[in-house]
Amino acid sequence: MFKGGGRSVVAKKNILGSIVIRGASIAISLIMVPLTIEYVNPSRYGIWLTLSSIVGWFSFFNIGLTHGLRNKFAEARATGDDSLAQMYVSTTYAILTLIFGVVWLMFLLVNPFLNWSGILNVPEEMSQELSTLAAVVFTYFCLQFVLRIVTTLIIADQHPAKVSLIDLLGQAISMIIIFFLIYTTEGSLIKLGLALCISPIVVLALTNLLFFKNKYYQYRPVFSKIDFKRSKGLFSLGLTFFVIQIAGLLQFQSANVIISQNFGSLEVTHYNIVYKYFNILAMVITMFLAPLWSASTDAYFKNDIRWIKNAIKRYMQLFLLLMGGGLVMLMVSEQFYRIWLKGNVDIDFNLSLWGYIFVCTFMFGNIFVNFLNGISALRIQFWGSLVSPIVYIGTAFLLINHFGLGVQSLFIASLFANFNGIVVAPIQYYLIIYKNKRGIWTN
Repeated sequence: MFKGGGRSVVAKKNILGSIVIRGASIAISLIMVPLTIEYVNPSRYGIWLTLSSIVGWFSFFNIGLTHGLRNKFAEARATGDDSLAQMYVSTTYAILTLIFGVVWLMFLLVNPFLNWSGILNVPEEMSQELSTLAAVVFTYFCLQFVLRIVTTLIIADQHPAKVSLIDLLGQAISMIIIFFLIYTTEGSLIKLGLALCISPIVVLALTNLLFFKNKYYQYRPVFSKIDFKRSKGLFSLGLTFFVIQIAGLLQFQSANVIISQNFGSLEVTHYNIVYKYFNILAMVITMFLAPLWSASTDAYFKNDIRWIKNAIKRYMQLFLLLMGGGLVMLMVSEQFYRIWLKGNVDIDFNLSLWGYIFVCTFMFGNIFVNFLNGISALRIQFWGSLVSPIVYIGTAFLLINHFGLGVQSLFIASLFANFNGIVVAPIQYYLIIYKNKRGIWTN
């Protein structure tokens, strides 16, 4: 079962571990939706989703550094330069701590003056509750961006299954707390926010302590290793990933706000239920794809082109299998929603259809994007990311305001905006691997 080269064996072991862990994670995700709706009701659940999306916009202050660290850390380890690897780790921790510390303080100063009821298109009497919730969620986002650096190292070390386990523990604890809240308190957005935010932070903090005391002791962050000048390579990659992240952020995080402003918070719930349902497919392919990024870095720099070709072929076979499974999911979606959500929410089939199409195209493109990210072939993706948010937002408003389409407009707009993953990335992969093209294609 674990035959093959060292890189393939590591990948197979991680995929097997991820299947078990991600399977449990998917189950918890499905359980959490009706639980949360039962605790706060469908409309307030939509408010939670929208507010957390808005706060998530501040993730752009990450400036792509963790992605830059992932590639640079893997390269340093591949060449046996542990000192350089520790410098990258220490510098990343220092930069993100400074950035998110300042951003957190600025947000706490500005937050009392923000009109959250107007931003979210909800009754004025909810303003104070939403202001407190925003502070809770924002604190969580700032802390987790620093604490998740250790998971970047674990993934770069080609052990993504361990990261999935860390995430699963946070999910499981949150679910237990929400179970407790349902039977002991009345529905509260603030208590919901605390339940969903505190558990992952505690798990990540313990992970940092455990890994830097043991396996990654030689890479632990220390003040003496912080070197902003020598981290130029980290920044150049990081800034490129930053722009690419902004494009994805505008596309995925703005959907809830656009829906809330045009259709109301209940439709935010409908959209996210469909997304979560079909995102099961994306989660499955993601756990198989997890080793590809760092394995591609290793294989490409060792000129193991045959391994790359075989890996992509296997991923394409998996994609076709999942696409077929998704078609079955689409056919039974109405019955599934009724059982899953206990009849509390009605979902239009047309929305499910477009959700299925969107997830399929995302899975297809993500195979090639992961490979290109692994070899740091980012320039074309960078330029495409400057255009995609404009395409997404422009298409969404055109479909909503001119053609009078409903919430499915956001899924359709995503298809147009994801031209890089659907069209450009596969072509780029083909030219690099099969035609041995370099220059702009690999930069």
